[in-house]
Amino acid sequence: MEGNEKSKEIKEKEGIDNMDKNENTGNQSPETESLEEQLQEKEEELKKCEDRVLRLAAELENFKKRVEREKLEHMKYALEEFAKELLPFLDNLERALDSARETKDLDKLVEGIDLTLSGYFKTLEKFGLKTFAAEGHRFDPNYHEALTVEETEDAEDNTVLKELLKGYTLHERVLRPALVVVAKKNKKDSGQTQ
Repeated sequence: MEGNEKSKEIKEKEGIDNMDKNENTGNQSPETESLEEQLQEKEEELKKCEDRVLRLAAELENFKKRVEREKLEHMKYALEEFAKELLPFLDNLERALDSARETKDLDKLVEGIDLTLSGYFKTLEKFGLKTFAAEGHRFDPNYHEALTVEETEDAEDNTVLKELLKGYTLHERVLRPALVVVAKKNKKDSGQTQ
């Protein structure tokens, strides 16, 4: 009997050792391995979903910012067509004012037109419409449209000699370039004869 008991003890000990080995070496039952594989797959799927959510959140934030910029841009320049339509009225009032100043007996007319024009400009400036200086400045094709070039000794090349029609901006955008006469330096004869 003693031999049977020893044999039993040895078998139990070997069973315990085998269980320890299985746990330490990763030898697990097929069911446990399957569950661990499923868990790993689900963790990878979760990671992919988290990455996707982060990317979508970033895209949404960028979209919101772009829409806000476009909205502000639209609001800023929404009156552009309106302002363009008003420009001929400004030109006509200025011409009438110039004409009335030539005939001295029309002081009241001049005063009335001047006040009207002044108020008109103040109103338009509230909406961002402004004139810009051209005469005496260097010609800039972004702000000036040259009607003609005039030779002169009194000004540098590409200087605006005369403003024929005012230029206007709406906020920072040129609504209409100034119509100008541009200087070209008059080249004197250097005494050479042909």
